[in-house]
Amino acid sequence: GRGVGAAAAAPAAAAAAPAPRKVVPATPAAAAPAASGDGSEDDMFAEEVAVDKLVAGGGGGGGAPAPAAALADAFDDHEGYYNFVVGEVMDGRYEVFAHNGKGVFSSVVRARDTARRDEAGKHPEVAIKLIRSNETMYKAAQTEVHVLRLLGASDPDSHKHCIKLQRTFEYRNHFCLVFEAMEMNLRDLTKKYGRNRGLDIKAVQLFACQLLIALRHLKKNAVLHADIKPDNILINHRHNKVKLCDFGSAMMHTGDNDVTPYLVSRFYRAPEVILGLKYDFGMDMWSIGCVVYELYTGRILFPGHSNNEMLKFMMETKGAFTKKMLRKAAFLDKHFENDQNMSFASLEQDPITKTQVRRLIAAPAAKSPFSVLIGRHSAAVKDPKDRALVGHLVDLLDRMMALEPDKRIDPDAALKHPFVREVLPKRKEAKAHK
Repeated sequence: GRGVGAAAAAPAAAAAAPAPRKVVPATPAAAAPAASGDGSEDDMFAEEVAVDKLVAGGGGGGGAPAPAAALADAFDDHEGYYNFVVGEVMDGRYEVFAHNGKGVFSSVVRARDTARRDEAGKHPEVAIKLIRSNETMYKAAQTEVHVLRLLGASDPDSHKHCIKLQRTFEYRNHFCLVFEAMEMNLRDLTKKYGRNRGLDIKAVQLFACQLLIALRHLKKNAVLHADIKPDNILINHRHNKVKLCDFGSAMMHTGDNDVTPYLVSRFYRAPEVILGLKYDFGMDMWSIGCVVYELYTGRILFPGHSNNEMLKFMMETKGAFTKKMLRKAAFLDKHFENDQNMSFASLEQDPITKTQVRRLIAAPAAKSPFSVLIGRHSAAVKDPKDRALVGHLVDLLDRMMALEPDKRIDPDAALKHPFVREVLPKRKEAKAHK
């Protein structure tokens, strides 16, 4: 991701005025940007990569900043982040009242838009993402804005559960994106209300439906998000609406997108990305499946420390990969042997010598399928309707997380699935069946 996050979504506590001229790092939200190396360095919760991944949206003007001048700018720190002051007014209208963290590509502040008033006569809150003063990051932000405007133009009534970019502007050599304000992201929500317990099945049902509507909207616009995870999904103050945000890693689906094993934050990374196969919209569906599981159980589905361990965990839930799929994999030799069984080479640490060893597993078996994982978590569910929903959830997760991308359920079919069908807004249901 491009680090848009902690924007629209600060918990109310963030409004307690932070120390002026002090840029506070965000809680590590999780997601190294597409990293390089062996996969161990893009640790999901590494302190070094504190990413403020919570919100995204945009739509105004703005010319290129002058990066060289910005380095000497008294308003920036030595890394090109803007040092804001509580109470300052940006672009003649946005009065800053809190900092919402910073990520690799940007910092985010919360502000009141003094040029507008809501129904109650108050200045509405917004989240402003200030891109670091750096030419590379400025160019990357233009892609994000293009995607956000595309998604916004085809969703004028804001029903598609993608964050709204209100406008863009330039301020003291920083390109700025203005977003609607939300309360918090789903990682913070599950920590607050469902740590190791998860959320109520009906809340999961509602949020799953809304995320599938967002995914359908992305597919219709040929957009791949490429960094879906709880940190990049925001929830409103009433806790009844979620929106996909942080389109900083998003790309247009061209059919020949670059193959890289580090696309998407690791815990939410689809097997085709890890193996070096072509990827498309199924990559985002896989990530949504990981998120839905996490919302229900309060636990990360595949918390692998490396791409290799991710594959191991996937097979423990979904069984072995087909040889047909593996033969096409660009990174096959990193994880599998070229023997008759195409055995999985599990990279493990020898407990005595502490060196890495390859342990071969000829036929990985599904020891912990979704029926077991979800069933174990649902032992206390007694209500017959809720128990039926649990069964539907198991089935939907199995379909969302088919190892072979072309066998994975697509958003249209998923919206007709019994787990979400009953909460699909009626005015959209007719469209979903087209």
